[in-house]
Amino acid sequence: MQREQMNIVFTGHVDHGKSTVVGRLLADTGSLPEGKLEQIRRDCEKNSKPFEYAFLLDALKDEQSQGITIDAARVFFNSDKRDYIIIDAPGHIEFLKNMITGAARAEAAFLVIDADEGIQENSRRHGYLLAMLGISQVCVIVNKMDLVGYNQQVYKRIVRKFSRFLKSINLPKVKFVPVSGREGDHIYHRMDRMPWWEGATVLELLDQFKKSESLERLPLRMPVTDIYKFTNFADSRRIIAGTAETGSFKEGDELIFYPSGKKSRVKSIESFNTQTVTEVSAGKATGITLEEQIYLSRGALACRVDEMPPRVGNCLMVSLFWLGREPLVAGKEYLLKTGTSKVRCQLTEISKIIDASSLDAQDRKNQVDRHDVAECILTLQKVIAFDLVMDLPQTSRFVLVDGYEIAGGGIIREVVEGRQSEYGDRLIRRNLEWENGIVTELDRMQQYQQRPALILVTGVLNGGNKQFAEQLEKKLFSLDKTVYYLGYRSLKYGLDADLRNGFQNRHNQMIREEHIRRISEISHIMMDAGLFFIVKIDALTYEERDLIQLLIGSSRLKTIWVGRDITTDLVPDWHIRHPENTADHLEEVDQIMTEWELLGDIK
Repeated sequence: MQREQMNIVFTGHVDHGKSTVVGRLLADTGSLPEGKLEQIRRDCEKNSKPFEYAFLLDALKDEQSQGITIDAARVFFNSDKRDYIIIDAPGHIEFLKNMITGAARAEAAFLVIDADEGIQENSRRHGYLLAMLGISQVCVIVNKMDLVGYNQQVYKRIVRKFSRFLKSINLPKVKFVPVSGREGDHIYHRMDRMPWWEGATVLELLDQFKKSESLERLPLRMPVTDIYKFTNFADSRRIIAGTAETGSFKEGDELIFYPSGKKSRVKSIESFNTQTVTEVSAGKATGITLEEQIYLSRGALACRVDEMPPRVGNCLMVSLFWLGREPLVAGKEYLLKTGTSKVRCQLTEISKIIDASSLDAQDRKNQVDRHDVAECILTLQKVIAFDLVMDLPQTSRFVLVDGYEIAGGGIIREVVEGRQSEYGDRLIRRNLEWENGIVTELDRMQQYQQRPALILVTGVLNGGNKQFAEQLEKKLFSLDKTVYYLGYRSLKYGLDADLRNGFQNRHNQMIREEHIRRISEISHIMMDAGLFFIVKIDALTYEERDLIQLLIGSSRLKTIWVGRDITTDLVPDWHIRHPENTADHLEEVDQIMTEWELLGDIK
């Protein structure tokens, strides 16, 4: 029978003795390789330095030279009850990111406090971060009791003070234990130097932690890593690759991919040089083929149709910690990564900034500085799929990238309702109910030798965008492409005929939004039919472009701005600065379409 396994993190302020406690635990329980302890003792004697149990863990060279733990070292340890992976997280504030990385993998935590030095700023900060990561099983080790003469009052003072802090961050049921890592008191053995202590030892507390619910029992969440297409030797498989973060599925199960809401059944589970399997469970990397070919891209989240769905949205209330050298500020663009999804985002609002060491809230700050913890609203460039931390912590966590560095991270607490969230719900519903014919998207792409796309031609009113859109259609048609241009008057007296005041009332935001929505829906149909679909929209904005992309459910959307000056916040894919020279620009069409990967051999 397979033994139970649990991940435990040891954290705490630098030099409070985490590594010593873990080293002592390994030594006293006989968990070290034969001769390891004696080897370390001999090395210390040879180098004329006092032996410390922390040396057993300090395997990294940099740690040896600097005397601090700079990464989350992992060691394996067995008790009579179960197997453990112990993560020794660094305590120095400069390595807070590594501490968080280690803690994020843990099911329970020990937080070590030096009895002589007392509670430090980092002790509180680590406690707060553990709570924020959703680690509810925490035990506090009051270490170095030998340095305070095993004084019960010192221990009680720390317990009283730190208990209040932990309770204030929703960690009310934390246990404490007084120990001496150096002397071995209450790590594994009970000693008579603290006769007043009648509680459990560290090892006993370790075994009292409850194993988290198996990841396999949770709803399926498999972020799509990539899509591979095979073409050689009559092999036409399209393999969807990913790792199941939670849950399980088997061949024949119906999967739904968010945020698009497209669904299909698992045709096969692929393997290479391994034994063929028909079922995948949490933690397994895999590749699958689907019965129906649907358009997917990296970042989509695969779920089972019969299980709890994730959330979809682009405006998120989050709790985050910031470690970047530059502060987190509104108006600057960052990259948010969750699962395999990467999307640009901006800080929209700071609700509260919390000093993690004192829990003092600062409402007046307009930026999040290094080591700050904050509650914020982030607005993403497009909708993504995720879970809220109270529903499924594994898929609620994210990191923020500033430039090329991970500068922060946190958890998603709420979806802030907005227009994109509303449209996201409609999109999922539409895709769930969509009736496909027998001819697939891939069939059409191969037949037409083009990847369907929506091309939005925009610019100021009467600025030449209509003429360019018409000429673009003609040019693509001459290249034997299947293309259609939808003119403004066709919309006004056709699709938009029921809108009061029609499209002419440009100041009516509701009418404009409905106009955009209808264009998006008909674009979705035309792209589903395999066409290049050209639409003219005056003065398209960044937000409107994102909304259209959301509703068509495809990344094959291109924007062309016609006119010298761009008068909105849109960043177009192609800028025609001199519309009077339309013929010159049309010479570039073939090259541009190839660069946009809309043309080329499609097999």
